[in-house]
Amino acid sequence: MGRRTGDETRELLLRTGMEMLLARGVSAGVGHIRLQEVVQRAQLTTGAAYRLWADQDHFHRDLAIEVTRYRDVGSVELFRAVADDPRARGGGLDRVIRLAAAAHVQSLAGDRSRSSRVFLVALALRASSRCSDGLNAASAERHLDSVGEFAEVYGSLMRAHGYRMRAPLTVLDFAEAVAAMGEGFALQEIQGIPHPVFGPSTDGADVDLDLSDGPWTLLGLTIRALVASFMVREERDGDRPSRVMSTEEV
Repeated sequence: MGRRTGDETRELLLRTGMEMLLARGVSAGVGHIRLQEVVQRAQLTTGAAYRLWADQDHFHRDLAIEVTRYRDVGSVELFRAVADDPRARGGGLDRVIRLAAAAHVQSLAGDRSRSSRVFLVALALRASSRCSDGLNAASAERHLDSVGEFAEVYGSLMRAHGYRMRAPLTVLDFAEAVAAMGEGFALQEIQGIPHPVFGPSTDGADVDLDLSDGPWTLLGLTIRALVASFMVREERDGDRPSRVMSTEEV
């Protein structure tokens, strides 16, 4: 193998540092990823690293930006997989919302996938992005990319189920609102706060929430309420309306 360029060495060390950060978890923070450890893991010399970064602080800054910018499509693909599942589509938009929200909540808890670990670590870094101009810019860029990706999926889902946005709201507005809720609940997960799930009552108490199709997460219910506020149903011949709450019910 030929000699690495400075850019190739930098990319290798940042990606190695990112994998170490993901393995240690969101609580570790970039400050616990020592450049000397990264160099050893990448099987490079210390001199190669210090030709790129003057000190640990400069490396940690670039590592935080690298993680924040990293594009992992796991969250989008998870939502798309649920939305495309015939079992979800057959139950209307309500079922898609319920199952997709539950899948997202589950992905953040317990044994997390790589994509969920990337999401949580990047989210924690973004929460402190005002501490650094470079991190703030990377955070804003990644947020816009993510919202755009989800807006495309939401738009397809709306068309498939016969919905349109209430003027002057746009699907990007809806995607921004869902992102704010999803990220807020994810920050609670980082803090160890369990996500509420509502299932059939075990104490015989009356329940007004329709749970005939299965339990609802709090995230799912809030997205369901957003749908009622942001969208209206376009009646089409032969359609059976999906059971989504009206604005009067919210």
